[in-house]
Amino acid sequence: MKKVERVNVMMRYINNRSHFTISEIMREFNISRSTAIRDIREIEAMGMPLVAEVGRDGGYYVMNNSVLPTVRFTDNEIKALFIAFMATRNQQLPYLKSRQSLAEKLLGLISENQQDDLVLLNQILLFEGTNPHNPDLLDLSDLPHPMLERLIQNLLKDSCLVVSAQEGREINSYPLYLLHLYREKSSWQIEGFDLEERKRRIIPVDNLTDVNPYPEKKRISKKKIVEQLSKQEEASRSKGDCPVQKIPPVKNDTLLHESLSEYGYIKDIHPCSSFR
Repeated sequence: MKKVERVNVMMRYINNRSHFTISEIMREFNISRSTAIRDIREIEAMGMPLVAEVGRDGGYYVMNNSVLPTVRFTDNEIKALFIAFMATRNQQLPYLKSRQSLAEKLLGLISENQQDDLVLLNQILLFEGTNPHNPDLLDLSDLPHPMLERLIQNLLKDSCLVVSAQEGREINSYPLYLLHLYREKSSWQIEGFDLEERKRRIIPVDNLTDVNPYPEKKRISKKKIVEQLSKQEEASRSKGDCPVQKIPPVKNDTLLHESLSEYGYIKDIHPCSSFR
């Protein structure tokens, strides 16, 4: 890494931390102590207000309201950003409209030659999920479920939520401690711990009708939730309960047997505790 690039990255590394030491800078950038000190002095000379702390555990911290210079991207950094965008097209990701505005801003920062390179990459590179007939980087045709961004915004504030979901003709509400939000087979899923029934629950985001903060003040810690789920799984295995299977919807018992046989779940019908 060249010195100018190293100093620029170091400034942002420092600004993202309330406190740092010379040793941390040496390890992070793989430089000697003398080089680290020279770089820090140069950063101070550029206007970043650093305060040194003396003593065995001393170091530096950044004064509040420090202002960083304008961000500059290298050619490879720009390509990396746009390739990441291209690789996630048509993936029903949240904040797709924000990604469009971000891409437009980035395009406005780069030169015509860099724009030509990106246009060429957009024509050549195809990823899984890319529509070859419409590989537009800024295509908004595959927007995620409108509840996904609202769900994420609430999660950033609190992991305990009350989610309402359409189940058949009914809408049911569940108080959940959300463990994971993941995408599987082109569908976003919520994996949570039901705070009333004390069990794991998986709800498709497509079924959500509402998301609200959990009103109760009394909470259960994530550590206790994980311990309880672990005990439930161990108890289930020791009893030999039937494993949870995702079974396609069927209309009657005859079709149920045929469907299960087709998907390889059973060869014949035997008594079992339940299908969940």
